[in-house]
Amino acid sequence: MAAWTQTGSSIIFLPYTLEQALQGLSEAGFKNVEIGAVKDFLEHLDPDNLGPAEIANCQRLLDQYGLNCISMSGHAPLHLEIGRQRLTNVLRAGKELGISVLNTFTGDAETPEEVAAFITNVRAIAEEAEEAGIRLCIETDSNLLPTAEIGREILAQIDNPWVGINYDPGNVIYYTEAIPEEDIVLALPHLGHVHLKDKRGGKGIADFPPLGDGEIDIPRILHTLDDAGYAGPVSMEIEFTDYNWPPFEECITEARRSKAYWDGLGI
Repeated sequence: MAAWTQTGSSIIFLPYTLEQALQGLSEAGFKNVEIGAVKDFLEHLDPDNLGPAEIANCQRLLDQYGLNCISMSGHAPLHLEIGRQRLTNVLRAGKELGISVLNTFTGDAETPEEVAAFITNVRAIAEEAEEAGIRLCIETDSNLLPTAEIGREILAQIDNPWVGINYDPGNVIYYTEAIPEEDIVLALPHLGHVHLKDKRGGKGIADFPPLGDGEIDIPRILHTLDDAGYAGPVSMEIEFTDYNWPPFEECITEARRSKAYWDGLGI
């Protein structure tokens, strides 16, 4: 049996409330969840409003639906002070909720000065994350880490074992048209989180259907993780076509079908 933690991402229910997202993930059969706290995109928790009341309400809902929060996504522009503060807010909320991984991205850092600021802020947040026992993982989805092959350079500059990769095979194709089934092997030494997301079409085509409906070799991805003994969260995502989410009940149906495909692989 695989060592990873099977997880469902709240992004499957992006347009809906936190309670609906947790209800949907529970009805789809998940016990472990990843909650999004990304400003202006996936605000199931608002990173600018994450006080004790909001954290307590989230924990109440998790308990109500019998769920554990394993990871959170708090993607923020870490070369800016507002981004650093937002991710710090999510980290501190995640500590209260008991997460093991906090995901972010490299954002829009492009100039040497912005990249330097990004590295400085990542290192600072990673120190606090380490104290909380939380791994900070940078997703394959933006200019400095669109693939594991490219991203190894920025990880080497950050030079902190508590900073790793959140591997998203769908994003690797979307941003670069690289082959995720091959590129993920390069991520293994740094891997702390996986977004298990299928994809149809090539670079720049936003079509991320339920697992098994796309063109990514999902069994090969999972076998690679299993063979490597990867033991972190593997969080299922569905982002549908052109980021157009269907009605709530259909999201549940598709999440249930996607999880059934995953379970049926027997990996």
